[in-house]
Amino acid sequence: MALSGILTEAEIVACLQSCQAADSFSYKNFFVKVGLNSKSKDQLTKAFRILNWDRSGFMEEDELKFFLQSLSARARALTDAETKAFLAAGDSDGDGKIGVDEFQVLVKS
Repeated sequence: MALSGILTEAEIVACLQSCQAADSFSYKNFFVKVGLNSKSKDQLTKAFRILNWDRSGFMEEDELKFFLQSLSARARALTDAETKAFLAAGDSDGDGKIGVDEFQVLVKS
């Protein structure tokens, strides 16, 4: 798994199982359950870089939609409502994307 240096496979699998149903993803619950909220700033920066698959320096709506799939190819895509809620929660400056600093704040919130 892409985040294997930061999260254990068991943590990722358990979290993915908890949000298999459409509209069951909660970014807050997910970050707590997977343990990402207890990681260091450096680990969160590394996680952000892995999850920012287009290497733009920002996580945009399309990356957030496939957030779970970046953890496991067998995971589902987020629904439009989940994606929009995820983006709205993390986009503190209103530019339509989440930067690394915003990601760190979102994960720790």
